[in-house]
Amino acid sequence: MSVSCGVECVLCVGCSRWAWKRCTHIGSDDSGSWPPATPEEFEPIPRICRLILAVYESDLNNPQYSPAGGYRVKPEWVVKRVTYEQTHGRAPPYLIYTDHDHNEIVLAIRGLNLIKESDYKLLLDNRLGMQMFDGGFAHHGLLKSATWLLNKESETLKRLWEDNGRCYRMVFAGHSLGSGVAALLTVIVVNHRDRLAGIPRNLVSCYAVAPARCMSLNLAVKYADVIHSVILQDDFLPRTATPLEDIFKSIFCLPCLLFGVCLRDTFIPEGRKLRDPRRLYAPGRMYHIVERRFCRCGRYPPEVRTAIPVDGRFEHIVLSCNTTSDHGIIWIEREAEKALQRMKEMSSDTVTTAPKIPKLERLQTIEKEHKDALERAVSLNIPHATTSTGNEEESSQEKSAEACQDENKSAHSGGGTSWDEVVKKLMKRDDSGQLILKSETNALQ
Repeated sequence: MSVSCGVECVLCVGCSRWAWKRCTHIGSDDSGSWPPATPEEFEPIPRICRLILAVYESDLNNPQYSPAGGYRVKPEWVVKRVTYEQTHGRAPPYLIYTDHDHNEIVLAIRGLNLIKESDYKLLLDNRLGMQMFDGGFAHHGLLKSATWLLNKESETLKRLWEDNGRCYRMVFAGHSLGSGVAALLTVIVVNHRDRLAGIPRNLVSCYAVAPARCMSLNLAVKYADVIHSVILQDDFLPRTATPLEDIFKSIFCLPCLLFGVCLRDTFIPEGRKLRDPRRLYAPGRMYHIVERRFCRCGRYPPEVRTAIPVDGRFEHIVLSCNTTSDHGIIWIEREAEKALQRMKEMSSDTVTTAPKIPKLERLQTIEKEHKDALERAVSLNIPHATTSTGNEEESSQEKSAEACQDENKSAHSGGGTSWDEVVKKLMKRDDSGQLILKSETNALQ
């Protein structure tokens, strides 16, 4: 009798602790220690969200679901639109768009369609540890879809990149289900760049909006320089540690599933979860849009935080009435646009002063954050984690691509000189690290 009472007490205490932690945990806690993002690095995200939204339209000349301000895309620049009938259920619908204003070739993939059986088949085509990939694990169904997509469109993407001077960025983007396909497609392209005429790694990028957990932790950190995940406040999908296929299979026994999650989160140490090589995570660098605060009503002006977390990578579902609405691409586009405008206003408060974080220094900081994340993954004994991304050697092709890209940027800007170029020409750093005019240096000498 006493043993049974003791077991009941332990279970009650464990479940109470779990319930207390869940009820007091808010979405902004996941990124509380992250630094803010800059307008330059966040600028493509609202634009990419609008392109993903455009996949839902059957006719961009007569849009039915356009966001505020419209899609801001030119229908004549749409190279290809592919529907469910054309993919035969092997991938979600997508479009290929050549953005000549921003020198980008974009492949945008739509999210989960709740009434399409083929989308559910993609999600359910997986088991824990089923698919090994690039020294880690990946979602089998999403990887198979990404492989099919590359085989089908590689020639089109290769032709577009070569026809535009081999200078344009290759951008893969997706929402929800499509984000997992886009992220794994990016990893394949980075490792098989010959499929796209040898495109340099620094011209390949991915934006996973409301990302699905599709790759193991070592891969999520390794490719953080090319994959960028965008998460709105309390979105449930990046936090759903339980595999999606298990959720759908357990939908008729949801109390049993919740009870198992309660016991797991209460009694399994965090380190043990990190050392499970089969556990899947949201990919790449994280951009967390935060707009609500604890015990406060309404929405606040959104702010964007960014980091490459290793531990504490959106591990706990937030008990909030906004967990599903924050997953919607419409809300993400709206709040991302608000956040970008707010960042631009804050950065242009004074025109006569230098920016707090020059672009060159921010790029160096991003590279250092990636290197630090790789080293932390190794220090935490993450399975298969390495400090190498396989991109240490800078080929002459990559250098020429960078030069070509800089030339295009200067042409679009009317030949103007950026602030960093002005600083580099007129000033230099002394022994203490302070910026001084070069004329002052010569006078002292």
